Amino acid sequence: MTTPPKSPPSPPSQNNSGVPTVDGADPYQREEQTFPTLKESHLDRIQSFCAKETVKDGALLFERGQRSVDFFIILSGAVEIFDTDDQGNANVFTVHRKNQFTGELDLFNDREILVSGRASGVTEVLRFKRADFRRMVVAEPDIGEIIMRAFILRRVGLIQHIQGGVTVIGRKQDALTLQIDRFLTRNGYPHRMLDIDEDEDSASAMEGFSIDRGDLPVVILPDGQLVKAPTDKELADALGLTEELRPDHLYDLAVIGAGPSGLAAAVYGASEGLETIIVEKLAPGGQAGTSSKIENYLGFPTGISGQALAGRAQIQAQKFGAKLAISRNATGLDCDGDYNKIILEGDEAICARALVIATGASYRKLNLENDEKFEGQGIHYAATPMEAKLCQNEEVAVIGGGNSAGQAAMFLSQTAKHVHLLIRSNSLAASMSSYLIDRLEASPKVTIRFGTAITELIGENHLESLRWKGPEGIEDRDIRNVFVMIGAVPNTGWIGDCLQLDGCGFIRTGSDCKGEPTDSPYMTSRAGVVAVGDVRSGSVKRVASGVGEGSVVIQAVHKYLSDQKEAEMQRAEAQTEMA
Repeated sequence: MTTPPKSPPSPPSQNNSGVPTVDGADPYQREEQTFPTLKESHLDRIQSFCAKETVKDGALLFERGQRSVDFFIILSGAVEIFDTDDQGNANVFTVHRKNQFTGELDLFNDREILVSGRASGVTEVLRFKRADFRRMVVAEPDIGEIIMRAFILRRVGLIQHIQGGVTVIGRKQDALTLQIDRFLTRNGYPHRMLDIDEDEDSASAMEGFSIDRGDLPVVILPDGQLVKAPTDKELADALGLTEELRPDHLYDLAVIGAGPSGLAAAVYGASEGLETIIVEKLAPGGQAGTSSKIENYLGFPTGISGQALAGRAQIQAQKFGAKLAISRNATGLDCDGDYNKIILEGDEAICARALVIATGASYRKLNLENDEKFEGQGIHYAATPMEAKLCQNEEVAVIGGGNSAGQAAMFLSQTAKHVHLLIRSNSLAASMSSYLIDRLEASPKVTIRFGTAITELIGENHLESLRWKGPEGIEDRDIRNVFVMIGAVPNTGWIGDCLQLDGCGFIRTGSDCKGEPTDSPYMTSRAGVVAVGDVRSGSVKRVASGVGEGSVVIQAVHKYLSDQKEAEMQRAEAQTEMA
C-alpha cells in the first residue's frame, strides 16, 4: 500500500511532542491505521463534497510552505509524499495509492504545511477544498474518525523519522538551544538536534553552511536559509506556525491562553458554532503541559503527560474550526469600546464579542543571586524527557511540596542517579496527594529533605553546585540541575485597569463593576469577559477543575452573545422608528 520510509532512524522510546501516540511505537509500521484504504461505500457518501480531477505525471498537488491546501483521495495512479533535505534534494517517503488519502494535522489549521505531494503517473483524484473537507469530516463522523487517526499517526511519524522538519545546531546545555528545542517539541514540529560537543555531523553542517560558533544556536530551514539565535516568535514566523491574523475581523469568541481551561473553552465554543480564536504565548498546555505525568485525571488510569493531553485538546479544537495563534503574547486589553480588543506583541490586535481569559500563572522563581543567569542552564521549571536527558546518572534537586514537584521527582528518578526533594515545611500532607507521598517515601532514589532551602547557586556559565541549609546545617552538593516548582503568580499584568483583581493579582469573578452578583460565577467585572483556570481568584489549581471551568463557561458566553444580539436588534428597530 505504501512505500516504507527511507532508512528510518530508530524511533525514540518516549514521544513528548504533544501529539498523542500509543506506546511510542513507530506509526509507519501500522499501515492500516496510518495509511488506511477507504471503502467504495465511503467514497459514495462523500461525492457531494468534492470534485473529480485528472492530473498529469509529476504535477504538484501541494508544496511545502503553502497554507490551506486541499485534501485528495486517489482513485487511480499514485501520489508521492516527499520532503527535501538541507541541500534541496527530494526524499519520497510515502506513496498513496487507490482509495488512500493525503494530508496530516495541518489540514485542520492554516499553518504552512511540512511536506509536498506530486502525482506519480497520470492520476485521478477527488479534490476537496479546505472548507468542504471540514464539512465532510463533521457530516460523516465515521470517515472523519479514520482520517483523524491517520493524521495524528502521520504527524507522529514525521516527528519520529525527522521528516518535513528542520535542523538545530547548538549546545544542548545552552539556554537558548534548550528553549528552541522545547518550543519545537511542545508544538509538535519535527526537528533534528545537533550538539556541537557530541554530534560528528555538526562540524560538516557548520562548514557547509558557513556557520560560525558565534552564530549558535542556528536553525537550518529546508530551503537552506539560516535563522540565528531566534526568539520563539521569530522561529514561529520563520516556520509558518503562526496563522495569519485578521485585525479587522470580529470573532464571536477569543480565548487568551491555551492551557487546559482555555483549550476546553475553545473546544466547547467552536463545537457549538462560535467563531473562535485561541491566542497562546508559547505552546498549548500551559503549566500542565510541562507535567511529566498526570495520574489523577479522570479517565486515564495509567496517567497521561500534560503535553499529550494538551495535544489531544488542540486537535479537537481545530477539528471544530477554532483558530490557534501560536507565539502571540497578549500585551494589553482595550476595554473602551463595545467589543474586546486584545493588543498583541508586535502591534497586532484582534477583536471579539466575548472573551475568555485563561492566561494561568507564571512560575515563581527562587529570587537568589544568579537564578536568572542559570535559567535553562541548570535551573528548570519543567521535568519532561527533554530535561531528563540533561541529567542522566546525575544527582538532581527538585524544589517544592506540591503534586507537580512530587511527579517531577518520581519521573526524574527513572534516569537520574538520585533525586533530592527540598521543601521548606516539615510535612507534605497539606500540599501533596497521599499516593505520591507514599511513592516518594518508598523510592530508594528519592530523599525528602524537610525544612530545607537553597541559599546559593554556584557556577560560571552553567550551574555547577548548590548550597542549601537544612536541619543538619549548611551543605554543598555538586548538583548541576535544579527543578523549581514552588508555585506561580497570575499572568494578569497585560489586563491593566479593565478588570477587578484581588490583592494577589488574580481576576475577581462573580460580581460586576458595581459589586452586584453576575449570572455566572466566572463572569468578571466587565460584561462578556469571563475568567477560568488558575488566573481566576479562588479557583482550584487542578487540571480537572480547569477543564471543567473552561467547558461550563461557554453557557455564560452564549447567554451574553444572545443578549447582545437582542439589544442590537432593539436599537436597530428604535432607529428605524425614529427615521
